[in-house]
Amino acid sequence: MKAVIDILEEKITTAMTDVSGEADSPAIVRPATDPKFGDYQANGVMALAKKLKTNPRKLAEQVAAKLDVSDICEPPEIAGPGFINLRLKTDYLASQLLEINADTSNRLAINKTQKPKTVVVDFSSPNIAKQMHVGHLRSTIIGDSICRLLEFAGHKVIRQNHIGDWGTQFGMLVAEFDRRGISPETLQGIEDMEEVYQAASVLYAEDENFAKDSAANVVQLQSYTVSDVRSKWESIVAKSLTYCQEIYDLLGVILTAKDVRGESFYNDMLPDVVKDLKRGGTAVESDGAICVFPPGFKNKDGTDLPFIIQKSDGAYLYATTDLAAIRYRINQLHADKILYVTDARQKLHFEMLFSVAQMAKWAEGIDLSHVMFGSVLGEDGKPLKTRTGENVKLKELLAEAVQRARAVVEQKNPDLPADKKEEIANAVGIGAIKYADYSNNRTSDYVFSFDK
Repeated sequence: MKAVIDILEEKITTAMTDVSGEADSPAIVRPATDPKFGDYQANGVMALAKKLKTNPRKLAEQVAAKLDVSDICEPPEIAGPGFINLRLKTDYLASQLLEINADTSNRLAINKTQKPKTVVVDFSSPNIAKQMHVGHLRSTIIGDSICRLLEFAGHKVIRQNHIGDWGTQFGMLVAEFDRRGISPETLQGIEDMEEVYQAASVLYAEDENFAKDSAANVVQLQSYTVSDVRSKWESIVAKSLTYCQEIYDLLGVILTAKDVRGESFYNDMLPDVVKDLKRGGTAVESDGAICVFPPGFKNKDGTDLPFIIQKSDGAYLYATTDLAAIRYRINQLHADKILYVTDARQKLHFEMLFSVAQMAKWAEGIDLSHVMFGSVLGEDGKPLKTRTGENVKLKELLAEAVQRARAVVEQKNPDLPADKKEEIANAVGIGAIKYADYSNNRTSDYVFSFDK
């Protein structure tokens, strides 16, 4: 594909020669310094006018009148003493993008890296048994974009969708299914699953017998025996991930079931994480818990801030799982670089996590990075919520975007076939949501507005 500047310089140089008879006067086409003046600017007329000892603006008008760029640009405009401003036609831009998309060998003149790395990207991480909310949007689409860019550059990318699929909440869920006398397979959708989860949470806090049943379920689940508890747990996770896949497909995000790594995957690795940290002197006992005290992290009172990896009752924490995941990704996936795409509120956790991994010498020479992002805010400047104070469901947000786009299509192109209207509404609606996010500074909060 020939560069736009080369095409424009040929056309303008030809027009300048036709008007002046001078064959060696370059058009000098450059990208416009300000978008309001167009996309490109030709500056060569002024040098030619000086050579001919004529008025540069009048010469520019003559060149523009002779110039035929109607296949690429809107009619040229003359500015200042003799600049020719050019704005590309949207039809031309669309045709070039379609050509790029159709030609998989076209790399936009970007060479692949000479030193490809294996990069693990940890992103999305939805909640099991709950609907994805607007807070999951940024991690999901920013992570997807990073993966695509790294792959385009020639790196080996391993996507990891780290989900919370282990622990007390699943004992609660199974207990509530048993109380109702139903199984997860009978539920119609993720909304029903979330209702069960909410009811279980209330009972767990208020009903001592229910809490005991929940705890017993957790013990049975984590004993790895084939049981009704384990069967229900598998069904809960599977149903939740099926729902998440629908969202990923809607967003055009490359994430599949093979990319999922739940906390359950790392469970058997946790005792060795603690044992190895203690053996190396990195972890110590503090008030009955096993902790690491990475240097430079302090509580408000100036005391050392602990990174707890095992509670006094023997339970492991997210921190332990994250350390196990780092070891797995380095030792088994052979990662050279690991990226974690999460919101800025987890900044301290990842700083301490990376510090502990380095202290233990588990990540020597490995690039560990936290790709932070800001929150999606409502018009009131607070995190985007529904009127009842709940997080806005991502599926509902996307559905409304498509609905609004469909209304515009109906208004502008009422005669289009129904399937075409639906195709355009989905492309525009989902595309608008993603563009609204990508066009903002990644690390800043931004106000979400459908109208904007």
